Amino acid sequence: MRLKLVFLSSLIAAFVGAGSAIAIIISVFSSLKPISSPGLIVLSTFLLPALTVLLATIFVYRHTARRRKLQAALTTFVALLLTIALFVLASIYTSRRQPLAPQPGPQRSTT
Repeated sequence: MRLKLVFLSSLIAAFVGAGSAIAIIISVFSSLKPISSPGLIVLSTFLLPALTVLLATIFVYRHTARRRKLQAALTTFVALLLTIALFVLASIYTSRRQPLAPQPGPQRSTT
């Protein structure tokens, strides 16, 4: 098996797919309000990683001579695993370290 081809194409697919989706999420969605109204940008954050994994799988399938199905399945599995890992790392990196304390409002007089 050509493990170098499998791992390199999986790595590139994960970085391109997850990286583009993470870039869209960070740059466009500063709050969760736009995510509640689905649109083309929200759909692209789901489709970009899936399309890059599919393209990497097709590339590996077409450029190997033996054990095509096994190498294509391995590429899919590794690319999806790396994509999920990148999403988790991005969510950890962009999360707040300490929660924001609520600001006190004006005090009401009880008398």
